[in-house]
Amino acid sequence: MSSIENKVCIKILDRAEIGEIKYNTTMDRSDLSEVEWLIHAQEEAMDLAIYLEKLIQIKTNERHNIENNNNCTQKEKACLCYKKISKI
Repeated sequence: MSSIENKVCIKILDRAEIGEIKYNTTMDRSDLSEVEWLIHAQEEAMDLAIYLEKLIQIKTNERHNIENNNNCTQKEKACLCYKKISKI
């Protein structure tokens, strides 16, 4: 198993533990119908779409800001890079 796959496995185990504590149940539950499971999955997929849209907007704005800053002096560009690095 690669380090990436191992990291995902650890995250799945952690999420299962948190879910059991938070909801007092596991995925072995049988109280939901297939349609209810599909609705849960759809809701999760919609959340993912929202997260992706947010990141697309952030990246689009970053690219737009970089393109607008191409007319800056070298000193101004250095300051812009420093501002981005200091946020990390």
